[in-house]
Amino acid sequence: MIKAGIIGATGYAGLEITRLLLGHPKAEITAVSSVSFTGSKLQEVYPSMRGIFEMTLQDDRAVIEKSDVVFASLPHGLSEGIAAECYDSGKLFIDMGADFRLKNEDDYKQWYDGAYQSKKLHEEAVYGLPELFRERISGAKIIANPGCYPTSVALGLAPLLKANAIDLRNIIIDSKSGVTGAGRTLSQNTHFPDCNEAFAPYKVAVHRHTPEMEQTLSEISGEKVTVTFVPHLLPINRGILSTVYTIPHDKLSAEELYEKFSAFYNMDKFVRILPLGETANLKNVKYSNYCDISLHLDERCGRVIIVSAIDNMVKGAAGQAVQNMNVACGFEEDLGLLLIPPAF
Repeated sequence: MIKAGIIGATGYAGLEITRLLLGHPKAEITAVSSVSFTGSKLQEVYPSMRGIFEMTLQDDRAVIEKSDVVFASLPHGLSEGIAAECYDSGKLFIDMGADFRLKNEDDYKQWYDGAYQSKKLHEEAVYGLPELFRERISGAKIIANPGCYPTSVALGLAPLLKANAIDLRNIIIDSKSGVTGAGRTLSQNTHFPDCNEAFAPYKVAVHRHTPEMEQTLSEISGEKVTVTFVPHLLPINRGILSTVYTIPHDKLSAEELYEKFSAFYNMDKFVRILPLGETANLKNVKYSNYCDISLHLDERCGRVIIVSAIDNMVKGAAGQAVQNMNVACGFEEDLGLLLIPPAF
């Protein structure tokens, strides 16, 4: 059994990691931490855990000492020191924050107003999107869990980028996210009176996930990719739906498009390419680690339209982190992640 610890267990992603690991056949949770609730039991913060998981929340050091694998669910800027301790101790560190996602320090400075403390750690870190970078994740010691928006977008575009099939200068991404994507700390736009019965874009063309998207898409394509990215806040708890608009170099039929995607993801359990004529829907991936992708053609305008749906708390966060642990530790990739989306 792998001993797993969770730093920041009282955040939404930290709680989701706890929920998933409790059902994992080869992992046991040995310690959990929280700055705000140290000394309390997790059930006192989340009553849903009553009678299921009643471990007392400790400090971060206790988690590192008691664990083989450490998951960190923390705001950016707080993970490097923990990663260094884990690395020096030979432990696997999986960061669900943004500290290790960007390879270029200048990008991190621009978008996150921070600097790297240890360039060596960043050189060791791998970007943990298993369907695209599985070989790098196997045996890694520091894994940067991708952002939720970039996960939905990269999975939706990868087959066309690998095939050099689209105009890299003309990619428009329109994404919608549930409120849990903003984290547990309340802000004005996630306050109930502001987000309920409302729908609006935010951080238009300046969202921090933009450089991560462009970095990943550029690596897949082998050429520089820039995107126009506009996120929106949905008045729902969880889910991300990204609609991506692209222009192909050559005319594609719907059947050719479907074949490209089906062949690309033929061996990937968690990516489901929907039959032509169907449309990806958030309710069909809720609580699961699946990414549903539907494919559409606007023949009048010559555009390919890709719709990608994930649960932002599972495939967009905690589920992907568990998937990364499975790959890094040599387990079957779907262990602990056989979650069936509810039909209603």
